[in-house]
Amino acid sequence: MADGLVCFDVDGTLVPGTSSCAWVAAALGHEAELVAAEAAYAAGRMTNQEASVIDARRWAGHTEAEIRARLETLPLVGGIAETVSWCRDRGLRPVLTTLAWAPVGQLLAGRFGFAAYCGPVPEALGGRYTGRVAEHLDEYGKGDFALAQGFAPERCAAVGDSRSDLPLFAAVGTSIGFNAAPDARAVATHVVDGPDLRAIIPVLAAQFSSV
Repeated sequence: MADGLVCFDVDGTLVPGTSSCAWVAAALGHEAELVAAEAAYAAGRMTNQEASVIDARRWAGHTEAEIRARLETLPLVGGIAETVSWCRDRGLRPVLTTLAWAPVGQLLAGRFGFAAYCGPVPEALGGRYTGRVAEHLDEYGKGDFALAQGFAPERCAAVGDSRSDLPLFAAVGTSIGFNAAPDARAVATHVVDGPDLRAIIPVLAAQFSSV
C-alpha cells in the first residue's frame, strides 16, 4: 500500500515551453489556432471543453499511430524517471493529473512508470480519430481524479504550473509551483524553478517525513 500521493501536471510542468496539444498541432497545421485557444483558457475566456473541441476537430482522419509518433518526440524536463523512482522507492504513488489528452498520459505513464493518469479522451474508431471528444475533463476533474485515489489531503502533494492546477492546489497538503505562471505561484505552498524535476525532491522529502 502506498503511503502518499504525488500528482504531476504535464503541460508546462513536465513539458516545458509549450503544451502537448500545441506540439501535435504544429505537426498537423493548426498550431496558431490551438495556441490562441489555450491562451483564452488561461485567461478564463474559454473552458477546457471548448478548447478540446477545437483541437479534436483537427485530429479528424489522423491515425492513433501518427499522433503517438509525434508525441514520442515531446520535449520534456530532465529528471522525470528519477523523480518517479524516488517517489515509488518511498511508498508514494506518482500519478499524472493533467488536461492533456489521454494518449499523452498513456505514453508518459508507460515510459516513466506513473501509476495512473487522467485527461480528456479523443474519440477514435478503427485506429483513426473522428474529430470528436469522447470524454471531457476540466480543472475540477483533475482534483476529483486525485482525491479519488483514496489518500487524505495531507498525504497528497501536487506539482503544477498554471490555472488548471489551482483547484488541486487548494485541495492538497502540499502544492509545488514548478516553473509556474503567476497565478499558480501566488497560491502554491512552495515554488521551485529549474530545468530538472528532481529540484522538487527536497520539498517532497520534507513534506512526507513530517506527516
